[in-house]
Amino acid sequence: MEDEPFLASQTAPQQLPPIIEHHDFSFPLLQDPESAAADAPAPNRSLHRCKTAPALSVVRDLNPKPSSSSQPDSASLVKQAFVLLLIYLSLGVLIYTFNTDHFSGVETHPLVDALYFCIVTMCTIGYGDIAPRTPSTKLFACLFVLVGFGFIDILLSGVVNYVLDLQENMILNGMHMDQHHHNHHQGFSAWDFIIDVAKGRMRIRLKVGLALGVVVLCIGVGALFLRFAEDLDWIDSVYLSVMSVTTVGYGDRAFKTLNGRIFAVVWLLLSTLAVARAFLYLAEARVDKRHRRIAKWVLHRDITVEDLIAADINNNGFISKSEYVIYKLKEMGRIGEKDILEICNQFCRLDPNNSGKITLPDLLQNRLQCQKVGNSIL
Repeated sequence: MEDEPFLASQTAPQQLPPIIEHHDFSFPLLQDPESAAADAPAPNRSLHRCKTAPALSVVRDLNPKPSSSSQPDSASLVKQAFVLLLIYLSLGVLIYTFNTDHFSGVETHPLVDALYFCIVTMCTIGYGDIAPRTPSTKLFACLFVLVGFGFIDILLSGVVNYVLDLQENMILNGMHMDQHHHNHHQGFSAWDFIIDVAKGRMRIRLKVGLALGVVVLCIGVGALFLRFAEDLDWIDSVYLSVMSVTTVGYGDRAFKTLNGRIFAVVWLLLSTLAVARAFLYLAEARVDKRHRRIAKWVLHRDITVEDLIAADINNNGFISKSEYVIYKLKEMGRIGEKDILEICNQFCRLDPNNSGKITLPDLLQNRLQCQKVGNSIL
């Protein structure tokens, strides 16, 4: 496997060329003399290098710097989302307030009606109880709802994900804190249904269950409020609640009281986001199930002559371990030809001598070249 351009096995340690003799690299030694003397093996004991150990001494980055392309902090993303949402709603409320006569519908309070109209429009519910009736307000409504799609995406991918990830991390942290207790119980544990230990996350089925539970909770809260605050019967209360959280909004029922519209401003925004996230989890569960089914089929089927020819990347008449791994990953859909080519190109950049191996001198030389390029740009 040493001749392969990737996934080659490690070789024995080599003597470093003089490339590192003229530079002062500040990295810790692998073992200081005192600890080496303390851990010295017995005279009759022979030491062998582990097969999975790196071929050369592993060093830390010379001057580790934070990556400038790192993703923004989740908390800052949440703050940005709320600021943008506040600006968006404030603009809509301002335009509606100065053009109240250009909208038709049942009126309660100008400010509440304006905020209610903005939320109903942004969530794409469209009850029809408040609607524009002039060309200028209709154009405003078109622009407002199109921009609202963007805010829904920001809130869904930013705020909702942040809250759900925070909840998941709390559960995972609780699992790690209680790990010592569970290690003494080798039998059945409830954590087996909650945590996927191999992936280090909650099981997708549990996420779907929690999301659907939140949806049912939103529908129940909305139905109870409609029953006692809007004075609807139970059938109409559940009907309007479901039509609202699913953003259907037929328009035959809507919030007509002042308290009802104040409640709807908060409830509609939270419930529609929760329903959208629940459907995303359902789609993720179906995709995950399909991937597991494909992986199981790929790993259990027998290899054929056609597979051998297709997997023989080096065209040497046999399949090596690395070629077999790559071929199986391609069959599972985990990696594509484009990904493999990009990895090979990166390997070639790190292997300027075309030796088929990446050595420590190659890495140091590449680091020095990058530093020179960066200094020349500055």
